[in-house]
Amino acid sequence: MSNAKSRKAAGMRILFADDEPNLQELMRMELPRMGHSVKVCRDGISAVAALKKQTFDCLIVDLDMPGMNGIDVLAKAREIRPEVEAIIYTGKPSQESAIEALRHQAFEYLTKPCRLSELASTLGRVDERRRFKRLVSALEYRLQRSEGDSELIGESREMDRVKTLIGKVAPTDSTVLIRGETGCGKELVARSLHRQGLRSDSPIVSVNCGALPENLIESELFGHCRGAFTGADQSRTGLFEVADGGTIFLDEIGELPLAMQAKLLRVLESGDIRRLGDNQTIQVDVRVICATHRNIEKMVEEGQFREDLMFRINTFEILVPSLRERPEDIPQLAMHLFKRHRATGSDEKMFTDSVMQELQSHQWPGNVRELANVIEHAAILCEELPIDSKDLPKGFGNRQLRKEIRDAGPMTLRDLEMLAIKRAMDRHDGSKPDAAEELGVSLKTLYNKLNSSEERRNAA
Repeated sequence: MSNAKSRKAAGMRILFADDEPNLQELMRMELPRMGHSVKVCRDGISAVAALKKQTFDCLIVDLDMPGMNGIDVLAKAREIRPEVEAIIYTGKPSQESAIEALRHQAFEYLTKPCRLSELASTLGRVDERRRFKRLVSALEYRLQRSEGDSELIGESREMDRVKTLIGKVAPTDSTVLIRGETGCGKELVARSLHRQGLRSDSPIVSVNCGALPENLIESELFGHCRGAFTGADQSRTGLFEVADGGTIFLDEIGELPLAMQAKLLRVLESGDIRRLGDNQTIQVDVRVICATHRNIEKMVEEGQFREDLMFRINTFEILVPSLRERPEDIPQLAMHLFKRHRATGSDEKMFTDSVMQELQSHQWPGNVRELANVIEHAAILCEELPIDSKDLPKGFGNRQLRKEIRDAGPMTLRDLEMLAIKRAMDRHDGSKPDAAEELGVSLKTLYNKLNSSEERRNAA
């Protein structure tokens, strides 16, 4: 949202609880000087009340306070805000209290009087651990999503244009809208943008907006507090927070409900998110990349998509070509996809010429995703290279044949027969016995039909 070069590490939100007025006043002054925001409470009861109302990154709590001691506050914090890091701060240290603090997962146990430099050092380590945990969460999320390759394959003019646009916009923090048909590789473009950008050492989090249940979208994106709704038995960090410092990729953004579009627009404009059930806003610094296969402009006209959100996400647009628009890339793509499943020698031929011709002439309505499925099927079936027509999915050639029939217009039954024979022979490099076997006729019948067709052409 802000330029990545000028980003600064944001301070933590700290809750300080101590019954000594002098220390309260000291922390009100010194913690902001260290770059943190602070809420000061005079006892444990008010600290627990604050935890229920707001989100904090770190809790500093005195061990001995009236009404509720520091260990009790820490125990409550683990129920209300399990993600918060805690520091016990006491003038009466003991082995028993230190063990109890450790049992409740306190980050540090400091004794009074404590030098401000020591406190600042401890808070620095707390912040480092907080960022590390967020990065681990992002990595776990990425593993669950099984990212796959992020390399853009193809050297056609269309793909060169896409790569050029990526190279220009990647080093900025501009919001990018990636358009293209389903399965054409929009997520690979998003990952390439992230990898070449200034946030490449931070996480990228992908969200399929069309796959999220409508009643859970807000919780998934922005998180929720314990008790925010039925079944929310613990607090949860949202994906925008997980992506803090990195990139969030909102795939199929056209599927977002209108109510959620308004909330997303507010986040994009302010950089503030709010967990469900929480009154406290959280500042996040993420780059937003969106993608859709839908006509957003038409959706705006029909009242299905907010015009202001369309303008906000479409700062820079990249159109990914369909696979049928770049057939010259299919050989390279097919070999790349095949190597995912089978190791091959550097000089080993992977596909027969007829199969490659068939792959390049296919219309690929499912784009690269469909090609990947066909190649995986062939890699499983083929016993030895190169891949032949018999290794392709059943009916693959028939789909192309049906298209040729539609494009050719009115045809006689003999024309249809000869087209089917020609396609079968092409797939088997001209072998008539193999073509006859595929068509389910005898070799004699195949020869008779070919001779009959030749006689008709000569007579004409």
